[in-house]
Amino acid sequence: MQSSARNESLTNGEPLATATRALPLDAAPTRRARRLPSVAILLVVVVAFGLLGLFAFGWMQRQAPPLQAGHAPQFELKTFDGQTVRLADLKGKPVVLNFWASWCGPCRAEAPALQTLWEKYKDRGLIVLGVDYVDTETEAKKFMQEFGMTYPAGADVGTTIASQYKITGVPETYFITRDGKLLAGRDATGRPNGNYIGALPARALEARIEQLLAP
Repeated sequence: MQSSARNESLTNGEPLATATRALPLDAAPTRRARRLPSVAILLVVVVAFGLLGLFAFGWMQRQAPPLQAGHAPQFELKTFDGQTVRLADLKGKPVVLNFWASWCGPCRAEAPALQTLWEKYKDRGLIVLGVDYVDTETEAKKFMQEFGMTYPAGADVGTTIASQYKITGVPETYFITRDGKLLAGRDATGRPNGNYIGALPARALEARIEQLLAP
């Protein structure tokens, strides 16, 4: 009897209509629940592709050879004594751009020659800039004091300048002419004049400086 009464109530209009109307309301959370995982999966895929793209870009940057010729990338360097040096402001002057670090052994080998030749040629308009790479300011200043560095030097914040010049490590030096281009040609050993990878022998450094200063 209870079963029969229940069946009658489900076939007498309103109760049946109520039951029928309730179905979509009960089903709605289920559809939303099904949509949420789809959105989450889509977000994961988008983020994954974004990270993959960044990784690929970084890998290509690392694989790219350092600059050897052409226009020198523009940059801005804040020195350890608070000055701001912009390459654009140095147009008309020859520039030696040296990437170094206090923890770099070969940098110690070339530091005396850089300072000596800076003192020798600065009155002829030569500019020497030191770009401190992945270092601490405290250690960098100790290095500068140890080698008596008096030419402008500052930290490469975020390795921005290093990335622009596509350096492969430190030390690495670039020779920029008065018209803002890397020094053209090659030396007797076949190295490009525009950059020098590794510790610079004093003779090679001076030969490039003389070319920069040539009329």
